[in-house]
Amino acid sequence: MQTFELINFGSKVLKEKLIPSYKLDSELLLANVLGKKREQMLISMNETVSRKNIDSFNSLIKRRSRSEPIAYILNKKEFWSKSFFVDKRILIPRPETELMVEYISKHFTNKNLYILDIGTGSGCILLSLLSELKKSRGIGLDISRNAINIAHRNSINLGLSTKSKFYNRSLDKIFAYKFDLIISNPPYICSYQIKNLSEDIKRYEPRIALDGGKDGLDVIKKVIYKSKSILKKNGLLLLEIGNGQYKKVSQILKFNNFRDRFLIRDYRNNIRCIISVLDK
Repeated sequence: MQTFELINFGSKVLKEKLIPSYKLDSELLLANVLGKKREQMLISMNETVSRKNIDSFNSLIKRRSRSEPIAYILNKKEFWSKSFFVDKRILIPRPETELMVEYISKHFTNKNLYILDIGTGSGCILLSLLSELKKSRGIGLDISRNAINIAHRNSINLGLSTKSKFYNRSLDKIFAYKFDLIISNPPYICSYQIKNLSEDIKRYEPRIALDGGKDGLDVIKKVIYKSKSILKKNGLLLLEIGNGQYKKVSQILKFNNFRDRFLIRDYRNNIRCIISVLDK
């Protein structure tokens, strides 16, 4: 079979399984099997594909047809124009989280910041920031040892291991250090809403990285409370939150002596990140 025939075949299978990005996914999976960039493959559509590669492609299409996220199949996800290793042990980085990186990179370019990333996962937020903030360094924290191993792997792949450290610790066992900036994309989905998520999320992504408890605020409350004691004076806390959570989270912040400094809205104009300063 030729390249274009396989792409069409994969697209048809995925379309029948109601995969929204069926054509793109088919192209990405075949490019991965062929060891080529997608763009490179698309200019040689008449090339004949070996039997071995056809079998490998069919196997990947089968996985994707079961709603397994393509990021897990390919073991990579692009974030902030960088390729991060990911697998089903960690949450897949989301495009809207790049808005946090964009804000900090823009406003603190030449600053020497000590950064803490709570719930670091793949390390994508911290490592993306450190790639932009040349004078800064940081620590990533996660209760999942698997996540810490992956974040450390990504720091090596991106050449940032000397500027970053990753620890498998809970908030209760956090350091006695003081930070200029604390960032967190914590679990914020209400427990009862997990069942309403799309198949690729609820079946494959780790629940521990999604479930924020009954009201979605369990981990957010802990992050805010702990941040009080480990932020420097006038230090900043950046929290990614879920849709409709702003009022409640803002009240919790004010109760803990934080005041809103800036709000980041996503592409649908929903408030997705609160940047607050600690008043001491």
